[in-house]
Amino acid sequence: MRRLALAAALALLLSWPAQAAAQAEVDHGLYAALLARHVEHGLVDYEGFKREEALLDRYLEELSRVDPARLSRQEQFAFYINAYNAWTIKLVLTRWPRISSIKDLGSWFRSPWKIPLVRLAGGLLTLDELEHGILRPRFGDPRVHFAVNCASRGCPPLSAEPFRGRTLEAQLDRLTADFLNDPARYRLEEPDFWVSSLFRWFAGDFPEGTLAFYRRHARGELRERLLAAGDRLRLRYLDWDWSLNAR
Repeated sequence: MRRLALAAALALLLSWPAQAAAQAEVDHGLYAALLARHVEHGLVDYEGFKREEALLDRYLEELSRVDPARLSRQEQFAFYINAYNAWTIKLVLTRWPRISSIKDLGSWFRSPWKIPLVRLAGGLLTLDELEHGILRPRFGDPRVHFAVNCASRGCPPLSAEPFRGRTLEAQLDRLTADFLNDPARYRLEEPDFWVSSLFRWFAGDFPEGTLAFYRRHARGELRERLLAAGDRLRLRYLDWDWSLNAR
């Protein structure tokens, strides 16, 4: 039954007729202004977002009227990432300020990522369906893991600007490199190389392997040490910090 519901929701996203004129680029202006005011160094001023929740709601309503099928591939990719991040903020606001972790929004029977709340293209999706039913399989780009934000400190930081099709490649490269080269996000104690648990959870999204992915995006001394270590390194995984990414 769950699979049928997901299939129906995804079919809506592909076939839903446009309710407005086709557009080559989605207007993320409202979201850009909110991010500029309320995100700093990847941390979120949820109190500020709460004060301007009406503007966030307007942006989410605008996203719900977009027909993704009329967008280019890069615009679609950016659109879905922004939708995931903006709806995650909205989810946190449903309990703010009585929340210390996004997991507080779940229950014994349903995780917060399985709450149907994402309104897109005439359908209603969960955050899980958006990430695992659209973003990961359709675009097949492991850098997405450094762009979507799960409202926890363990997650790659929330970008302070929206994603846009015309700049998406540069944004994904920058955010990926920033995360991988952040000394707080890895620990290299040969032969052990400690990395984020996302590399364990989503190992299949990194077909070249975690070490090869790291070597490609690493900079400076980290890159030199990884190249010099060769195959001697043994992967270990850091504990995930589920505390809220609040300022």
